[in-house]
Amino acid sequence: MTISSRVSETSATGFRREDHLPDRLSVATNAVSSLIARAYEDRFGLTVPQWRLICVLAEEPALSRSDIAARTGMDKVTVNRAALGLSRRRLIRRSEHQQDRQSHHPTLTLTREGTHLHGEIAPLALAYEAALISGLAPSEVAMLKRLLARLQGAAQALGGYPAPRATAA
Repeated sequence: MTISSRVSETSATGFRREDHLPDRLSVATNAVSSLIARAYEDRFGLTVPQWRLICVLAEEPALSRSDIAARTGMDKVTVNRAALGLSRRRLIRRSEHQQDRQSHHPTLTLTREGTHLHGEIAPLALAYEAALISGLAPSEVAMLKRLLARLQGAAQALGGYPAPRATAA
């Protein structure tokens, strides 16, 4: 069934924002991101996109901005802004692409300071996650992760994009 045929089957009068799953996901994401953003900003001077970029580079040490955008679901402008801020703070460095020195897609890597900062923040991120899921049973957490992955895959397929890799929170 296509989106067009689903639209004709539903009535706009039955639409309730609080029952609309995409809206609920967005509101929940914003609430979690705002909570975590305050902690990262207050204690470490980082934005959420900067933290995500650091996390990705901690897992895969040399990536292009396009690769980071694909792995995090952030748009390229957001990745570029995050990278610029981190570069100014000397938390990441830009280097030539390892396979193609003529490439116009330089790779980004964490500096020693960036790696140290990741090691300092990661326990805090895990503590926030633990607090957020503390009211859920382990089986519910596992199910939530599976369902989110399936929803993300469905959204990617509907948008005509390849399924993304795992992302950082």
